[in-house]
Amino acid sequence: MGDFGESLGRVGYAELGPVLSACGREGFTGRLLVSGTPGGVFHLRDGLVVAAESPGAPGAVALLLRSGRLTGEQWAELVREAGGAPWPAAALTAHGHAGAAQLRVICVMALHDAAFAVAAGPVEDCERAPAGEPLAPVPVGEPPTRMLQDAARKLTALAALPHPVRPDRERPVPADGPPVPVTGLQRELLGRADGRRTARDLAFLTGRGVYAVTVEVARMLGDGLLCCPGTPAPIPVRVPERVPGVSRRRSAARPAPPPGPITVPDSLPRRTPGASGITEALTPERHGASWKGFFRLRNGSAR
Repeated sequence: MGDFGESLGRVGYAELGPVLSACGREGFTGRLLVSGTPGGVFHLRDGLVVAAESPGAPGAVALLLRSGRLTGEQWAELVREAGGAPWPAAALTAHGHAGAAQLRVICVMALHDAAFAVAAGPVEDCERAPAGEPLAPVPVGEPPTRMLQDAARKLTALAALPHPVRPDRERPVPADGPPVPVTGLQRELLGRADGRRTARDLAFLTGRGVYAVTVEVARMLGDGLLCCPGTPAPIPVRVPERVPGVSRRRSAARPAPPPGPITVPDSLPRRTPGASGITEALTPERHGASWKGFFRLRNGSAR
């Protein structure tokens, strides 16, 4: 796993683990606010995690709407019917949009996916806060240690892939090659990967879990279906040799060669086009007194 394991957020996972475990041991009820990239919030009840939300992973509402079970207009109507409840579970089942078991599965998926997203990024600080209303709580809470073990397993599996990617870093594009059979998810990702979207962005667009999409992107890189364009190589710049009497600025990126002997000519060369080693077009001379007239040459001696 090596350095990639560290870049996947092992340090963030190490910061998050002890704090969440302490919340479980103490039977904490409230919120654990995690600042970081992407960061998130964990809702706990009697030491069990009942919900988790993160800007790095699609929530339960996004997973439900992207599944095609109902439209945005239908969702808004259900929320109004439920008196503004953020997760109108009873209305969803009453109108036949989803069964109670399906809603529980969606809530559990959103919880674990948010935990993975938080653990996969750097964690700066964890702060306890009073209890708030979770968006889509699970009926039975999750022990923090078991949830963290699941996140660690996913991080390890992702880092072990031949072409691992980070949820919010690489921005793949479809690779050039002959058409090959692909799955439905692969077809969706190929249609949306444009070099500007990360695995996290693709997860939100497709309504899939960020872990599942990140793993699929890594596999498609290994299969040659996607590629991540590298940073363009710098264009080499040829620096002309030093000419006596002509100063030039060296590029900071190009180290100066070791100093060598400098030959001082006995007399100045005749000023003819190209004699100085400068090949640019020369502008016509201006008549009249000027500093150039002081250095005008005739028959090899200064005038």
